Amino acid sequence: MRTHGTTGSSRRRTFWIGAAAAVVLGLGSTALAAAATGGFDRTSAAAGCRPPALTGSVVRVTVTDMGSMMTDGTMMGGARFGDAGRMAVIDNPQAVPAGAVSLWVANVGMRAHEILVLPLAAGRGAGERAVGADGRVDESSSLGESSRSCAEGAGDGIAPGATGWVTLTLATGRYELLCNIPGHYAAGAYTELDVN
Repeated sequence: MRTHGTTGSSRRRTFWIGAAAAVVLGLGSTALAAAATGGFDRTSAAAGCRPPALTGSVVRVTVTDMGSMMTDGTMMGGARFGDAGRMAVIDNPQAVPAGAVSLWVANVGMRAHEILVLPLAAGRGAGERAVGADGRVDESSSLGESSRSCAEGAGDGIAPGATGWVTLTLATGRYELLCNIPGHYAAGAYTELDVN
């Protein structure tokens, strides 16, 4: 009758494995939901990193990555500058009135990031720009950028856990907010901002 005891033991093991899997899935779902809604706002770690009073419509821009999966432009497994979906740019709101627009950029990822503002051509969508051999897109039409940690305007990148900001005057149109650090655009670091 030892087989009967083994069956009970097997059932208990199956129960505990199922319970552990449910806990892991529950925690993972909660973490994902919190990250998507700003629940893990790492910008609070950079206490002196809040912008001054911003003018015009303020757009909160969050840049994130799966930093543990990346190393200096090369993805795990050796793929270079590809593997879309490992990074994201989220803007809130996604549409603002024409005029003064301030972007308050929070880097909640594990790598430095930047945000450039480029006009979108008619019929084109965010993420459709050609990526060069250097892992970057042509930024010659950029209207401005936020790439300085704890400061306004252009710099060397916004450090993890820090914020940056920029105020621009935008006409009615569609714009792409993107990170142009090598490999980041191809990895999904872009979004659309509509100006009405």
